[in-house]
Amino acid sequence: MNKNILGYKCLKCKTVHYPNRAICKKCRNDEFEAVSLPKNGKLLTYTHLHNPAGDFEVPVLDLGIIELDNGCRITGQLNIANPKIGMKVKGKIEIVRELDYKTYEGMVFYKK
Repeated sequence: MNKNILGYKCLKCKTVHYPNRAICKKCRNDEFEAVSLPKNGKLLTYTHLHNPAGDFEVPVLDLGIIELDNGCRITGQLNIANPKIGMKVKGKIEIVRELDYKTYEGMVFYKK
């Protein structure tokens, strides 16, 4: 099964937003359609989160802000040994957290 993160395309000006907005930031329209976001992009910045919440089960959680190929920006986990700002990355939707027998999925980025 191919899983995707959804963006929201304005039906008037075709601008894609992520996350969803009530009103288009470009033309002020309020009608959108869901579209799949690309999974490839460029690493804009990153951080190493020390001592994340206990349900992450890792001592350090690497997070990055990625500019996707369509210009949308998304925050996701990084699975990259030595991240570099500007590097090309490829995302996959994976389990990012487990809590009380529930799993949560999100975007995890790898070096392209």
